[in-house]
Order: sequence, then C-alpha cells, then structure tokens
Amino acid sequence: MSRRILVVCHEGRHDAVRAADRVSDDLREHGIETVRNGSAEGVELVVVLGGDGTILRAAEEARNHDVPVLGVNLGHVGFLAEAEPEALPEVVARIVARDYSVEERMTLDVQVTTPDGRVQRSWALNEAAVEKGERARMVVATIGVDGRGLSSFGCDAIILATPTGSTAYAFSGGGPVVWPDVEALLLVPIAAHALFTRPMVVGPSSVLEVEILPYEETHAVVWCDGRRLLDAPSGSRIEVRRGERPVRLARLTEAPFSGRLVAKFNLPVKGWRNLREVP
Repeated sequence: MSRRILVVCHEGRHDAVRAADRVSDDLREHGIETVRNGSAEGVELVVVLGGDGTILRAAEEARNHDVPVLGVNLGHVGFLAEAEPEALPEVVARIVARDYSVEERMTLDVQVTTPDGRVQRSWALNEAAVEKGERARMVVATIGVDGRGLSSFGCDAIILATPTGSTAYAFSGGGPVVWPDVEALLLVPIAAHALFTRPMVVGPSSVLEVEILPYEETHAVVWCDGRRLLDAPSGSRIEVRRGERPVRLARLTEAPFSGRLVAKFNLPVKGWRNLREVP
C-alpha cells in the first residue's frame, strides 16, 4: 500500500516554503507520496514546517482525521515542534523508517451559551481565552468550577488552558508550567482587579465556567487557540471541559519535558549535580 504524507508550511515565508519543498522531494525519492497544505484524510502523518501557530493550524486538520502531527520549528520558541531545521535529513529518515512514537495531548471542548439560548461550540489544544470585546472595557465575569461560583471580578482576559497550553498564553499571564502528561485544566485570570485572582489547577473531570455578568455593559469573545472565535455577549455562560478527542503528536525522542524547558527557554542549569551544563 502506498504511503502518503501531508506537508504543511507557512506559504508566506520563503524559508518555510523551501524547507517544505526539500522535505517533499526527499520523501518522494523514497517512494512516499506527499500532499501540500491539503486534507489529512488518508495520510499517515502531517509534517509541519513553521512556528507553533502553523502547527496549531495543522493540528486542526489532523485532529479531524486522527492523524499525528510532526512539527519542525521555524518560529521562535516552538514548544509544539519536535525538531529544528538542521535536523531535516534525520526527520525524513525517521519518517521513511516509521521510527517515531505518538503521544496524545489533551484538548478542551468549549461551549458558549448566549442569553437568547444560542449555543456555540469549538475546541482548543492550548487554551480558550475569554477576552474583552471592546478595548476600552474590562471583562466583568464570575468564575466557577463544577457548578459552584468562586469569585467575580473585572479583568482583561481569563485563560482556560490545557497542560500543553501552560507554556503558551497562560504562561505569559503568570500561570504554572504543567507537565504535558499531567491531566488537568488551568484557569488563569489576566490583569484582574480583585484580591483573589490566583491561577487555579483542577482535575480533568472538572468543568471550568465563566459567566459574563448580565448587568454590566460587557461584551466578550472567546478565542480558541487564537484561531476560532466565539461571541460571548453580556449574560453568556462559557463552559470548558476535557475534550473528547485528543491531538496526536509524533515524537522522535523520549527526552523528558524538563529538557525541552531548558532548551526552549535557555534556562541556566550550570552546577546541577556538579555538571557544567545539562542539555
């Protein structure tokens, strides 16, 4: 049976297009058919050349067909990527040999119910961000967990994230770094005007809730991974729970997540166990 690989890149970046051309040509030399920026239906792997934004775009397509994603970082931090550009020959060799493992990453199912009863649904791999719809106003909301209210405040945003997303928007907002194999949901208020606005971590069976207060002139929006937009006018209720369908990521190494943190953030570990440096 013939093998097919979907190659996805940022078509507006010349380096990404060149890298995608190179990967496609090398795979075809080994008898593997390649598809560029198309559907993931019927492919065995989605290879992404770009930053985390491009990987998130590809994950949307790959998730629909339960296909793993292998990212090559052409962006800045690239937490979702598995390899750097200089490793492209190895990436191709490992794909040809089917020498990679696949891990599942938890997602979020997001539901917004507006005051008129309209229900909108989406999903996220990193986070659902409840943000102010108007620059001059705050989001005035009540947060709750499992049907019980916890606090009300005004803020710039409320981040509802997965462990994968703990190193993305939630991290920038002061949230904790959560190892990706931990099953949990995060809630991180951004610039909240209140005393109790600490980030929270709850179990995977919990439901995070945000209610946009109906008596305030507040209009909010919910961005899922910065790609899918849901409208949340005053009086809306946002519910976020563990997603029914995960995203599958292809891995080339079994290196621990701590090593990825050190590498991506260039953390100083000199002196650890009397070693000069730990990669």
